[in-house]
Amino acid sequence: MHSVRRLPSWNLLILVFSLAGLPAATAQTSAIPAQTSLVRTVDLDLGETRTVTLSNGTTAVVKLLQVDVTREPVTRMLEDLTVSLEVNGERATLRCGNYQLPVTVGGVQVDSTAVAALTEDSNFDWWKLKRAARVRLWPAGSPWIERGTFIYPIKQRWFGSTTWFSNEPVSRRPGPNGKVYYHAGMDIGAAEGLAEVVAATDGVLVSVGTERAPGAPHPAAQPRYDVVYVVDGRGWAYRYSHLNVIDPALKPGGRVKMGQRLGYVGKHGSSGGWTHLHFHVESVQPSGEWGVQDSYAFLWQAYRDQYDPALIAVARPHRSTKVGGEVTLDASRSWARQGVRSYQWTLSDGTKATGATVRRTYAQPGTYSEIVAVTDNAGNVDYDFALVRVYAGAKADGTASVVRVHAAYAPTFGIKPGDPVVFRSRGFEGGAGNDVFDFGDGTPPVPVPSNIDAAQHAANGYGAVIHHYRKPGTYLVKVERKDAATGHVAMQHLRVEVEK
Repeated sequence: MHSVRRLPSWNLLILVFSLAGLPAATAQTSAIPAQTSLVRTVDLDLGETRTVTLSNGTTAVVKLLQVDVTREPVTRMLEDLTVSLEVNGERATLRCGNYQLPVTVGGVQVDSTAVAALTEDSNFDWWKLKRAARVRLWPAGSPWIERGTFIYPIKQRWFGSTTWFSNEPVSRRPGPNGKVYYHAGMDIGAAEGLAEVVAATDGVLVSVGTERAPGAPHPAAQPRYDVVYVVDGRGWAYRYSHLNVIDPALKPGGRVKMGQRLGYVGKHGSSGGWTHLHFHVESVQPSGEWGVQDSYAFLWQAYRDQYDPALIAVARPHRSTKVGGEVTLDASRSWARQGVRSYQWTLSDGTKATGATVRRTYAQPGTYSEIVAVTDNAGNVDYDFALVRVYAGAKADGTASVVRVHAAYAPTFGIKPGDPVVFRSRGFEGGAGNDVFDFGDGTPPVPVPSNIDAAQHAANGYGAVIHHYRKPGTYLVKVERKDAATGHVAMQHLRVEVEK
C-alpha cells in the first residue's frame, strides 16, 4: 500500500516561503529542495514607473508607456498585442505573447506576457492581471530559467505538428457579447498514444488523474482524469493535460525526476478533439493570485539546450481572415546560431516569395498552410508552416467555422530509411471523409479515412497510415481534406527528417 507523510497546512508553508523571499509555495514543495527563480515580474498601469530588483541584485527602472491591440477581422478576437516600455531610459515596443522571446532593452532582458484586454475579452482569467500589462525582467545575459532544472516536456521535434501557444485566439462563444477562448499555456500537437510526455522538472505530484496528494488541496490544481500536476522547488505548478495514458507508477504525493515519463499524449478532457499535450505553468503573480507563468521562453531554451539545433524556423502564430482580406505571413521570429541568410516562401497558390514577411489575400474559404524555408549563413535549412484560416464571414451569432485538419507523426527523431513512420490525422467540420497524404517523396497520394466518429474523444476520430521512406533527406508532407458540402479545402504540412 502506498503511503505518504501528511503535509503541513497551506498557511504555514506560505509563511515559510514568504520569510525566505520565495514565491508562495504549495505544501508539497516541502518534499523537494527550494529553488529561486531568475525571472522577476511586475504588473503596471499606463504611465506607471517601477524599480525592479533583478535576480542578480541589480535594479531596473521600467515604465509602461502604451498598450495597443489589433483584432482579427472575422470574429473580432484579439490577434496582436503590443506594449511600449521605457527600461532604464531606453524605449522599446514589444509584441506580447504569441511566440515572442525576451529582448534586451536598457541593459536588461524583458518581455511582456499579458495585457488587460485579454482578461476583459476572455471566458476565463488565466493571467490574474489587475493592471494594464504584465512585464518580466532578467539580468543581461541570464538564461530565462535555471539551466539543469527544466527540460522539454515531450519527446518530439520542435514544431513537430500544430501548436496553439500563449495568447493565441481559439474561438468565440455565440452571441453579440460572446466571450473568447484565448489560449494560455502551450498546446503541442502530436500523434495520439505515441509521443511520450515527461516531467519538465523535478517535483512532487500534487494530483494524478482525479486523485490528490494528502493534505490541503493545491490552489492551482484542478484534478481531472487526464491531467497530472507537479510542483517544483520554485513553488511553480506544472499542468500536463489530455493524456491518453498516465503512467501507473505515478502516485499522488510522490516525487518525480526531470525527464521521468508521465504518460502519452492524447485527446482526453477538454481537448477539442485534437491530439496534443497542453502544458502550462502557474505561479503566484504580482496580484497575489495564482496565474499562468508564460513558458514559451523556457521551452525554447530547454529545446535548444537538449538538441542543439543550428536554426529554428518560426512562421507562427495562426492567422485568420475573411475572403479577400489581407494576411501578413511572418517568419521574423526565426533564429539561427550563425545568422539568417534568407527566407523563401512556397505558397499554396503555386507562387513563391522572399523575405521575412509576405502579404497574401485568399479568394476561397479554407485552411491554408504556407511553407517558409529559412536558410542560415552556413547553408543549413529549416522549415515551418504558417497556418491561415480563411472564413466566408461570421455567422449571425458572431462565430465562424471553416474546414480544418490536424496531422501528426511518430517517431519524429531517429528515422532511418525503411523505418515505419506512423502518420495520424483528423478532419474537423464537414463530418467523415478522407485526409489525403502526399508524403513528399514522389509516391502516390494516399487517402486516409478520419473523423468516422465525430465525438470529441472517439477512438476512431483519427485515421492512421504507415509510410516507409527509402532514402535519407528532408521531406515536406502535405495533408489535405475537402469539405464535401462546400468544396472548401483544409491543408497542413509536416516536416520529416530521415537520417543517413
